[in-house]
Amino acid sequence: MKPPEPLIILIALLLDLAFGDPRWLPHPVVAIGRLIHFLDQKLRRTWLDERVAGMLLLLLVVGCSAGCSWILLEVLATELPLVGWIAAVVVSTTCLASRSLHTESARVASALLANDLPAARHFLSYIVGRDTEHLEEPEIWRAVVETVAENTSDGIIAPLFWLAIGGPVAAIAYKAVSTLDSMVGYKNSRYLQLGWASARMDDVLNYIPARISALLLIISAPCAGGSLFDAARITFRDRLNHPSPNSGHPESAAAGALGVQFGGKASYHGVVSWKKHIGDPLKPIDARTYQGMIVLMYISTLLMAALCLAATFCLRGMRVPFI
Repeated sequence: MKPPEPLIILIALLLDLAFGDPRWLPHPVVAIGRLIHFLDQKLRRTWLDERVAGMLLLLLVVGCSAGCSWILLEVLATELPLVGWIAAVVVSTTCLASRSLHTESARVASALLANDLPAARHFLSYIVGRDTEHLEEPEIWRAVVETVAENTSDGIIAPLFWLAIGGPVAAIAYKAVSTLDSMVGYKNSRYLQLGWASARMDDVLNYIPARISALLLIISAPCAGGSLFDAARITFRDRLNHPSPNSGHPESAAAGALGVQFGGKASYHGVVSWKKHIGDPLKPIDARTYQGMIVLMYISTLLMAALCLAATFCLRGMRVPFI
């Protein structure tokens, strides 16, 4: 794996910002999800210990995802350089989720502004893991802002990080691990053992990106009308107030920047849990907070893109291989 040309990252980001993930276009994550479901069913029928089966699931899914991407891109780059370069751009674009995150969260916000709670709960269920059927308006606003904060790291900063380090193949490998975590990384009776390896690998791959995300969100705070000092203060104070070793970093930076409080009661698969609070409740979480979070997301994305472009330019220079 090697870092791509800066031009690939730039065009991939611009395409993601402009178009997101068109529903009519086949997406690698859909194929990865189907592979996970298939292997989940098959491995459960074997004699393997569940934790061993989970390790094998991780290796097979990441190996197939990264291996198929590498073979495709290498063959195209050798036989049809222009097509191979375009394919690298397309694969890189599918790993980014800035426009999709905005679009999907905006559906929830629009439903709330239209006083349509059933629709807001329905749309929210697509982007969060918690139960949404009985959430009231304040809880929905909190959930949507929290998930944008968390996915700024998981869906944008982390893929850009791995794209800059190892190119499209590394980014696809990261997306495979992220998809595994979202499907089998639950701490319940079904997935506690089978999903252990996937959840731990997701923690490892997001360790550095989550902390970069927090730093970028802190820097972005003034652009959203917040305080850089408060964002930094809350991050250092509350970054560990989250069950995940990584999610608390971007969430605490966002909470501090926006002057709001995350955490509290949430229900997952019918089981109520209480998360430690992150941030101070200086302001209510509402439409204005959501808009501020979207600003933080986009500014952080642009800052991360600038860092990645600078790094890859220093490593490889600005060149187009088929010219």
